[in-house]
Amino acid sequence: MKVPGLCIAILLLAGPVVADTDKLEDTFQLLKTAVASKDATQVKKLVGDIYPLTCEVTMSTAPQDADEKEAWTNRVSYAKSIELYAEYALYATAIQSTPAVTVDLIATLEQQNPKSQYLNEGYGPYMVALSKTGGAAKVPAIAEKALENFPENEDLLLFLVDNAVTRKQTDRALGYANRLTAAVNKHPKPEGTPAADWERKRSGALGHGYWIAGVIYGERNQYTAADKNLRAALPFIQGNAAMLAPAYFHLGVANYQLGLMTVNKALVLEGAKFSEQSSAIASAYTDQARHNALVMKADAAKMR
Repeated sequence: MKVPGLCIAILLLAGPVVADTDKLEDTFQLLKTAVASKDATQVKKLVGDIYPLTCEVTMSTAPQDADEKEAWTNRVSYAKSIELYAEYALYATAIQSTPAVTVDLIATLEQQNPKSQYLNEGYGPYMVALSKTGGAAKVPAIAEKALENFPENEDLLLFLVDNAVTRKQTDRALGYANRLTAAVNKHPKPEGTPAADWERKRSGALGHGYWIAGVIYGERNQYTAADKNLRAALPFIQGNAAMLAPAYFHLGVANYQLGLMTVNKALVLEGAKFSEQSSAIASAYTDQARHNALVMKADAAKMR
């Protein structure tokens, strides 16, 4: 739940204190009001006020007496539920605020609990907000660190895939692309997310991941992997000429080569078909794809 070190630090700074249940409850109610009114300043302040109070409870020593211990257990459980709400308060307010406030509140949540369940949803808006507030240069390091706690977060993986491609780090790009498609295929629709929104996000992530992996495999002459990934990408990238041209090109080469290796005329002809589809799109691949299609058809004609 919370990082124990944070509570220890708070208690050390605060010195010996006695838990104030009434103050904790009053602050909790004020926080709920601030969240309802979307008062970001108050939310941040009240979250800061709540943690020392909950830490007094969660870090206290369990009593020996059975009846007292049961009451203590209930208090600890309640304090932890308030801590969880405080994390929600930061997240919920952040995603409804201006980019600068989003950055501030998500960064605060990250400090409070870097493994908070709400960060899993919050990193996407956080990275967008950072880019809008002049913090784009910080995003790669933040995303790398965050991925340690959320290794299947599609927002983090999608950013890191593109960042690796931009930097021509193909090994890293391929690794992230494969992780991205595996993660998205595993994830159900998040609770509370409209089905259409999730399908849009899911399709975009899968198309992106499969396409990047497929093109890299194609450039490396790993024909089976290129064919598998690019075929998987096609339903998601229809209408995107910039992605379709290289996808069809590498599918053409992959199927042609696989057809030659297995003496499969149908695959060679499929390679020609994909090459023709690539040549029909104006791109850097057009001329080579047209030439490839002619060679592939000629080679297919020689096969039984």
